[in-house]
Amino acid sequence: MNTISKIITIIFLLATQIGFAQIKNAKTETVKIYGNCGGCEKTIEKAGNLKKEATVDWNKDTKLATITYNTNKTNRDEILKRIALVGYDSDTYLAPEASYEKLAKCCQYDRTAKSESIAEMPEMSHAAMNHSMIDAPQTSVGENNLKQVFSHYFELKDALVASDAGSSAKHATTLQMALLKVEMNKLTDESHQVWMKVMKPLTQNAKVIAGTNDVKKQRRAFINLSADMYELMKASKVDEPVYVQFCPMANNGEGANWLSKESAVENPYYGSMMLTCGSVKETIK
Repeated sequence: MNTISKIITIIFLLATQIGFAQIKNAKTETVKIYGNCGGCEKTIEKAGNLKKEATVDWNKDTKLATITYNTNKTNRDEILKRIALVGYDSDTYLAPEASYEKLAKCCQYDRTAKSESIAEMPEMSHAAMNHSMIDAPQTSVGENNLKQVFSHYFELKDALVASDAGSSAKHATTLQMALLKVEMNKLTDESHQVWMKVMKPLTQNAKVIAGTNDVKKQRRAFINLSADMYELMKASKVDEPVYVQFCPMANNGEGANWLSKESAVENPYYGSMMLTCGSVKETIK
């Protein structure tokens, strides 16, 4: 190694150590992320890095990423989800096909990653997992996926009630991942028909919310997201009543609905400004 190379290596190591030092409650893990080249490296690291919360150092030769993160702020799964959303598979999460197709040709790696549904359940033995899959009704997996979608929707709604744009963006990212996991071939016939109609706009509006810290923009996208989520919940099985609530002031005075697990009105379109503006228009049972 010549002198210049040594200097570059030292500078890189120092910069990395400084980055790690800024992260409190740090935990470091090594995970495999699939990719090809230096362009992949830049994209993967940009998607995974989060100031004072997470740093990612990916090696294009080994396909291994060293992830250091603040355990009080985030976790490995959240980091890998962000990386998956820009097109890169790991052994835990698969990238959306559309995101993979947007990668430059030189970055389109051979897709050999495992199914995320298996990788996400390390606590269950393979024998137990196979047994549960055999015993479960064919529709249960898809419907359970939808329950996860609904749960993340409610978390997003609560973040908008609190006017917390950062939390809204994070919950929208998690919602995107939940939408990707829905196995539509395992949905009931009614849910399947609605899913085919709303899948794309739900994903697009979740992406808009995840991609901005402007709460006004998030709330505009939430109007359409809620309309599609309403159709999906109506067609699906819900364990508890869901309340369809309406604010006449939202959407520039045209009014807008949202869905809530509680009958008490807490308005996601205005938050504390007009927290109780609205009423229950329907109950989904």
